Amino acid sequence: MVTVKANIQSEHYTTKLTAQGHSLVADEPKEHGGTDTGFSPSELLAASLSACTAITCRMYADRKEWKLDGVDVQVELQTNDGVAQFSRLIHFLGELDEAQKERLTQIANNCPIHKILRGTIQITTEIL
Repeated sequence: MVTVKANIQSEHYTTKLTAQGHSLVADEPKEHGGTDTGFSPSELLAASLSACTAITCRMYADRKEWKLDGVDVQVELQTNDGVAQFSRLIHFLGELDEAQKERLTQIANNCPIHKILRGTIQITTEIL
């Protein structure tokens, strides 16, 4: 289980996020009334997929002892008519052959966040 807490005060729309002793700031860009001091919520969602992809590929390559020097992942998120479209560009850096790159792409498509986004999502809400 993952628990993240968000706290917003009166400043538009700076929000402090905390999880396991770590913190970061979310906000809205100035054109949406925010102060642009952090990632927007949509950017955080895209960042989750981007980070999970990179980490999962790194873990797999490490286990296989492949010469993966790095992974660059770019994720774009667009919403049109209620449909979210993620576009992901992955660049594997290092001495990898095509078979290794193909396998890492398969692994990327099975990272935990990718699986969550592909699956059924349920949200429950309680008011305190």
